[in-house]
Amino acid sequence: MTPTLAISLGDPNGIGPEVVLAALADRRMRDRVRPLLVGSLAVLEQHAEKLGWKEARFHAVTSAGEAVPDGALAVLDVTDGEPGEVAWGETTEAGGRLSMRAVERGVRLCLAGEADALVTAPISKEAIQKAGYAVPGHTEFLAELCGVRDVAMLLVAAGGPAAGDPVGALRVALLTAHVPLRRVPGLVTVEAILAKRRVLETTLRRDFGIDRPRVAVLGLNPHAGDGGVLGNEEADVILPAVVRACAEGLLTFGPFPADGYFATGDAARYDAVLAMYHDQGLAPFKALAFDRGVNFTAGLPIVRTSPDHGTAFGIAGQGRADAGSMRAALWLAADVARRRKA
Repeated sequence: MTPTLAISLGDPNGIGPEVVLAALADRRMRDRVRPLLVGSLAVLEQHAEKLGWKEARFHAVTSAGEAVPDGALAVLDVTDGEPGEVAWGETTEAGGRLSMRAVERGVRLCLAGEADALVTAPISKEAIQKAGYAVPGHTEFLAELCGVRDVAMLLVAAGGPAAGDPVGALRVALLTAHVPLRRVPGLVTVEAILAKRRVLETTLRRDFGIDRPRVAVLGLNPHAGDGGVLGNEEADVILPAVVRACAEGLLTFGPFPADGYFATGDAARYDAVLAMYHDQGLAPFKALAFDRGVNFTAGLPIVRTSPDHGTAFGIAGQGRADAGSMRAALWLAADVARRRKA
């Protein structure tokens, strides 16, 4: 099976189109997947010209199944008559609107069975707010479009023990994602933890082929509360949630102190870890696996991956963007799509 990957191009003013084109320049990638770029043909042409990539060839299509000339990339244009001008490194309403229109079209393709997975290049949260989208990011927008409530942001490191990777199969899920830090304690509840743990159970079994997933749970406070000296959430909320998860047959452990978890080798003993808030999980993950990290949305009826970095407006159009994370996102999307088909 050669999966069709709908690839939304992200914010046109950032590095999204650049990393997509760089990742697909590898013929081995294009032999393994059937890419369908969703966004603006004009934007792609401007990026290719700016970067001096004369070999880049594009072919406009109106549906996922259309044939394209050998060596060309299929582009499903969603500009809807807009010019698709690139404002390098700027946060614009037009950029936010185009990036989200591409995501929405990609989701529709997957839900209709016309694409096997969606890979999303980075968007700007500020730009999409300017464009009138009242969502804090991709994850929430995808859940809304797919009509589901319980989803989880799951960061996955490429590679694995078989490849001699010291990080191994590092997978970091988030209990809370795009919310202000001051709101986090109120969102750490037994039911919220159980809901995320159940989502993880399903995705680790179905999408990653793990029969009996072992999931660690981090504490909220420094040193996991230090016996109540630094906070009671661990004893009052997190430990009861772990106990209830175990009673459901879900192999769940913790709470672990977050400051030492990634440094002591604990991560190698579990198939995933559930962090309580965004930076608690993503800061160590990106320190360990930034150039090969993938953002995978667990709990969706479709397969969705994304690189684990942002729009990087500061280097847009300079040819300096590292495509490693986008390459890993494409590989993972293809692997999971094949596993779900099987």
